[in-house]
Amino acid sequence: MAKISKEIKMIKKIKKFIIKNSLDGYIIPKNDSYFTEYSNINNLEKITNFSGSAGFALILKNKNYLFVDGRYTFQAEQQSGRNFNILEIPYMWPKNLSNIENHKIGFDPKLFTRDILEKYFENKCNLIPICFNFNNKLKEKINYIYQLSDKIIGESSTSKITRIKKYLRKNKINYLYISASENVNWLLNIRGKDLPNSPQANCKMIISDTGKSFLFVNSRKILYLNRNKFKNIIFCEENKFFHIISNLKIGVFCIDKNTCSVFENDILNSKFKISSNIDPIYEIKSIKNSSEIKNVANAHIEDGIALTKFLYWYKNNNKKITEKKLEKKLENFRKKSKYYLFPSFDTIAGSGPNGAIIHYKSNNQTNRKIKKNDVLLVDSGGQYKWGTTDVTRTIISGMVSDKIKNNFTRVLKGHIAVTTCDIKKNFNGYLIDKLARKPLNKVGLDYSHGTGHGVGFFLNVHEGPQSISKYNKIKIKEGMILSNEPGYYLKNKYGIRIENLIYVKKINKKLIFKNLTYAPIDIDLINFKMLTKKEKNYLFDYHLEVYSKISNYLNRNEKKWLISLIK
Repeated sequence: MAKISKEIKMIKKIKKFIIKNSLDGYIIPKNDSYFTEYSNINNLEKITNFSGSAGFALILKNKNYLFVDGRYTFQAEQQSGRNFNILEIPYMWPKNLSNIENHKIGFDPKLFTRDILEKYFENKCNLIPICFNFNNKLKEKINYIYQLSDKIIGESSTSKITRIKKYLRKNKINYLYISASENVNWLLNIRGKDLPNSPQANCKMIISDTGKSFLFVNSRKILYLNRNKFKNIIFCEENKFFHIISNLKIGVFCIDKNTCSVFENDILNSKFKISSNIDPIYEIKSIKNSSEIKNVANAHIEDGIALTKFLYWYKNNNKKITEKKLEKKLENFRKKSKYYLFPSFDTIAGSGPNGAIIHYKSNNQTNRKIKKNDVLLVDSGGQYKWGTTDVTRTIISGMVSDKIKNNFTRVLKGHIAVTTCDIKKNFNGYLIDKLARKPLNKVGLDYSHGTGHGVGFFLNVHEGPQSISKYNKIKIKEGMILSNEPGYYLKNKYGIRIENLIYVKKINKKLIFKNLTYAPIDIDLINFKMLTKKEKNYLFDYHLEVYSKISNYLNRNEKKWLISLIK
């Protein structure tokens, strides 16, 4: 008898739950109640086997659907296609569900926001708030919260809170509900170990425009926190939210549409007026101060040393190696730095056809032996004291076709176009994204992900509100950190992506992008005839800067190889 998978068992349980509660379907998101991108709880993967960072499932009595964005359609087909129909969001909706206005679709109100429900389900069905118990049991481990010094951050938490209160008073708002833990961590200059890839403590907070503030956190996690540094902040258990809300004076609330759950929204809405659904901290924390930039730059030097040593090793390695072993090798190079803590996300090491899966994650079934002429895409990052890194390099150790070289060069041209663009003219991510795609678009090619995302300061590797994408029109400002990562992917063949982190610097009243990443680009994949003089000069200057930053930490052979790239 064939063994029934864990995913099938869970799907059957949900279908029984649907029938028992007179529903027609149930929605399962990836996120937990803190709405973080990476979490130790992932109900979506538990049910679908899909390991991507975004998506949701719709389980019906007779059909199962998995909704993912363009980055993950191919990956979702491979991981979940056996039990789920894969649909790309926001473009597709099941044809046989076009007339289900009267269908009752259940959802957990603590795991969805109003914004998400309205975006994907408004006017499509009758939504019923009801909780399905996934029996998530995490290890009983207390992850203590710690505080970063003002010297590292460049601003005290008291100063930050004062800024927020001024914002509230200016906008005639009485309370700000900070439901995004990353924003609380930024505001209080605290960090923790509640997430697998981010030094973040799960917590939430209410700030009053004039009176006391309330921090909702597991009291066992703050055992070693000096509470005297948090004036006018009352520490509350996480389950005291309703009690605190009930005792607040009537006033106006600002919430965060991205992380304030339907459950919390309804509680607030029953007593208070909600005048705004945009947490101002997102934009404020996106502007890094000089101390933060300095610390991030130092982290990237450490990362650049590890990456350069890894790239040299790979280019000169004659032994057969698998993707998994390659990931471990890169991790070992990073661990040589005394400032390295842990990965900022799971390393993507996709060789040959696996590289065409945009957010590929190697496992025992997919783990390939890397062949000599394979195109290898490695996307990785680290959390260091004190900074977050994210870098992608596409490399070869053998020979590739002219067609692959030409496509790599087009991606490189787009990458250079971003870094060297006129920010005054291209003042938002939407305009910059066009520049990145232009070399590929000229020959009818494109990629299905954004060109860049914001990055936090020793926090989340993905941060908003700024990004370089077809839809983002947030103004690019001094101090913002973004990734620059155009790519190209040929299904079942290979993937190409070149990624650096960049930040916005003002020089002589002019905003420019400066590279934070110091790791060489594989010149063996470049068709130099396709590059303009300006692009060749950029590449020369970039590799010269990489050499000047990290050569003192390389051995003789590594230095010699790095010098050979300066052409």
